[in-house]
Amino acid sequence: MKGLGTLMRTAQEMQSRMKEAQERIAGLQASGAAGGGLVEVTLAGKGEMRKLRIDPSLLAGDREILEDLIIAAHNDAKAKLADLVQAEMSQVTGGLPLPPGFSLPF
Repeated sequence: MKGLGTLMRTAQEMQSRMKEAQERIAGLQASGAAGGGLVEVTLAGKGEMRKLRIDPSLLAGDREILEDLIIAAHNDAKAKLADLVQAEMSQVTGGLPLPPGFSLPF
């Protein structure tokens, strides 16, 4: 049963590293921009929007363009955040890729 004890210790260590990584991920932030920086969105580690900046010149313009720019900036920030989360999680998993459809921490 020596192997089982080693396996349990390894699992506990992995769980501890995972918890630490999730705490670091919660503190991450990523910003995305659209329209040459006229719209900026900042997301926190779990995807919550923390900041939205809209250049005043857009407020008098076409509403649909502004909506599209907000969506584009959000998607840019989301992609950057996903890259940061993946980098953080690869430290926990030792660079092993996660199986398809298995995403952490959410």
